[in-house]
Amino acid sequence: MFRFALALLLAASAAQADPGFWRAEWPNTDFDTTSVESWAEIRSGGPPRDGIPALNAPDFHPVADETALSPREPVITLEIAGEVPRAYPIRYLTWHEIVNDTVGGQPVAVTFCPLCNSGITFDRRTAAGVLTFGVSGKLRNSDMIMFDRETESWWQQAIGRAIVGELNGTKLDTLPSWMESWEVFATRNPEGLVMREPTSYPRDYGANPYVRYDSADRPFLYSGENPPHGIAPLARVVRVADRAWPLTRLAEEGRISEAGVTLSWSAGQASALDSAIIGEGRDVGNVRVRDATGADVAHDVLFAFAFHAFWPDGSWMLAAD
Repeated sequence: MFRFALALLLAASAAQADPGFWRAEWPNTDFDTTSVESWAEIRSGGPPRDGIPALNAPDFHPVADETALSPREPVITLEIAGEVPRAYPIRYLTWHEIVNDTVGGQPVAVTFCPLCNSGITFDRRTAAGVLTFGVSGKLRNSDMIMFDRETESWWQQAIGRAIVGELNGTKLDTLPSWMESWEVFATRNPEGLVMREPTSYPRDYGANPYVRYDSADRPFLYSGENPPHGIAPLARVVRVADRAWPLTRLAEEGRISEAGVTLSWSAGQASALDSAIIGEGRDVGNVRVRDATGADVAHDVLFAFAFHAFWPDGSWMLAAD
């Protein structure tokens, strides 16, 4: 039944891969300006525009007041110099995918694409002004396409670049942030802040709607090449710029210093895409990436197929030089 439903969705998506079909929903998007080579690359993920509602200006409370999160649950950590560290729980981002926030006067977008396991934080300031992002309901290489409400341009989450519309080609600055367990964040930041549960949406927060997804043989709505070197499509890799380190290698070695960065791994973070309850997922560990000065480096822990799709000429860091 699942395969039949997927086949129908694929057929419908292919039929709808044409701006003429989308203009009614996106009357303000400039479809004549794009870097997408073929509209067939863009597919409907199922929900319509804003069917997955992004969050704006979320509420926070102190670490000491948090009672819902279990120790191994993943959060996206954002530590901006001079500001109180903030944790954005994946239990909320799974259902909302984008959080538009402002930290110390700096507008940020904390994003998570479950289908790519891609968690990235962007600076929302651009030459065109401060942007507010929403979820388009469209996918490209199984990765979320965001849109900005100011120009309704479409943005590829994995690369932080506009791919359709007035702002086509504009690149967002990426801020250092990382996924780690709630316990690790709270222990390091006892005076930190954690995002409160949203109250405006009836969602089963803490539940995983993508049970066993990261054990699947093939990504959802992806028709591209598999990664090279025999790496499984849904194996996790640590991406820094255009380099990818297999998470299995990092977990085995514990610490890797290469290409001007040091990657470290420690046990204790649950996969958000494994068990029905996020906090009960299998252990995928905590990853940090720092430069030679010890400063945190912007990075992502995403699935191997997504790295290969968006960085086809990227470097695979398979073994020590």
